[in-house]
Amino acid sequence: MADVILKNEAVEIGVNLHGAELKSLRRLDTDTEYLWCGDPAYWNRTSPVLFPFVGGVKDGIYRHKGLEYRMGQHGFARDREFALVSQTEDTVWFRLEDDEESRRIYPFAFRLEIGYQLLKRGVKVMWKVENPAEETLYFAIGAHPAFNCPIQCGDKQTDYGIRLQDKDGRNLGCFVNTIFGQGGTVTRAREAVKLSDGVLPITETLFDHDAKVIEENQVQRVSLINGEGEEYLAVEFTAPLVGIWSPPKKNAPFVCIEPWYGRCDRDDFAGELKDREWEQALTPGGVFQAEYKIVI
Repeated sequence: MADVILKNEAVEIGVNLHGAELKSLRRLDTDTEYLWCGDPAYWNRTSPVLFPFVGGVKDGIYRHKGLEYRMGQHGFARDREFALVSQTEDTVWFRLEDDEESRRIYPFAFRLEIGYQLLKRGVKVMWKVENPAEETLYFAIGAHPAFNCPIQCGDKQTDYGIRLQDKDGRNLGCFVNTIFGQGGTVTRAREAVKLSDGVLPITETLFDHDAKVIEENQVQRVSLINGEGEEYLAVEFTAPLVGIWSPPKKNAPFVCIEPWYGRCDRDDFAGELKDREWEQALTPGGVFQAEYKIVI
């Protein structure tokens, strides 16, 4: 059961204080649930926030000012309890701040707020990161929502597809994928993936080599298409990167669409935190804000 439930005439969402994680997105007129249930047989999460890292660091270690720190994949915010800051009929905000425990593995002061606002047909997810300290705050932040695919009982996932569109809503003819290597890092290798009418077919082997990592604002709208070619869900964003993922070699009944401001290390990375590709830097007193939308 979610800790906070918001509902309008069309949609209902549920959010937990643990990780400020979206746990349910339901269309009321059809009683359709769009968010993955978190069955640990495939993946035990639904929509974790990735902070202060997106992806992994090489060998599980990052460096800052000459010191080494251990960090697991996607940081720690998804496993912490957030405070409920405010709630109205259509909007709720949660907050996480640094403490003694976080500073042992991430030596920065920060204030992270996650907000959810109901839309007419969906939800807007909002992020706010503040730097209350007198030194630069380095971080990454990203989304990891998992959506039911197929959406209808009896459908075959391999009849479905993923449509990719640019900032102007045009279907892409191809995209460039950054290829994963070993240990949760990416390589310098890339591949061009051709699309038909902007659609990437979902095959049994599509995610065998991990996520599709699409960088440099190639894509700003990703939608899921059913067997009849109809869009049933879209994620809209301005983030410079997006990951598309399902657990490798599991044929899991969901697909994650993940707008990112940050990315895992390259397999040859040897620099400090400030040198990571796509790393965000907040000056003292600075505020970072971003959002994305899930439309059903």
